[in-house]
Amino acid sequence: MPASEPTIVATSIGFFSRRRGPWDWRPGPVFELAAELAQAGPEPKMCFLGQAEGDQPTTLTALYGAFADTRFRLSHLNLFPMPNVEDIRAHLLAQDVIWVGGGSVANLLAVWRVHGLDEILRECWQAGVVLGGVSAGSLCWHVGGTTDSYGPTLRPFTAGLGFLPYGNGVHYNSEAQRRPLIQKMVGDGTLPTAHCTDDGVGLVYRGTTLVEAVADRDGVSAYEVTRNADGTVTETPITPRRLA
Repeated sequence: MPASEPTIVATSIGFFSRRRGPWDWRPGPVFELAAELAQAGPEPKMCFLGQAEGDQPTTLTALYGAFADTRFRLSHLNLFPMPNVEDIRAHLLAQDVIWVGGGSVANLLAVWRVHGLDEILRECWQAGVVLGGVSAGSLCWHVGGTTDSYGPTLRPFTAGLGFLPYGNGVHYNSEAQRRPLIQKMVGDGTLPTAHCTDDGVGLVYRGTTLVEAVADRDGVSAYEVTRNADGTVTETPITPRRLA
């Protein structure tokens, strides 16, 4: 059953490590949240999109291992070197959740647009498939934000899909360049009001309205950064709901 209205879960939330190796992951509670928002049944269908890191086989191996003992029915869409499913549109529309991994948001969106995924994903969103993701998989749904797509020095990025009419700041508490650049971009009008997340925090949008922030750990926050009339900015913390 699709979500009751278009829904996006935009996060700085990844997997938890089982501490048995760098690719030994277990899913965090954000995936159960996404399934709940999608009003999925006992076996939620979730498709992973990994184009932000070039559809890496090691990531797929870790993902399928992470979800092997869960109720999720995991699939993936590769675009390198060619699509691995016959009908991309039909496959994505059949999902409860589409989850986008991190990496280069600039490369991600360039590849999506070549394959028409910008239009397909908008159709999925409007049809009630819950869209979600981490890092680049969060930024992509917004107008823009900060990115290391072009190198270790962060640069502005304003070519997002724009499903959500806001800027987006990820890894807000863990990467020193993130906060000042987001505030500069909002202050000079490069970005509209921006919603930002510390590591471990996600944002839930119904339609284009931010309805809550959630977290998979304590001591972290979300933030709204707005521009004042004089070009200064105001950063307002948003206390997240702790996920079980």
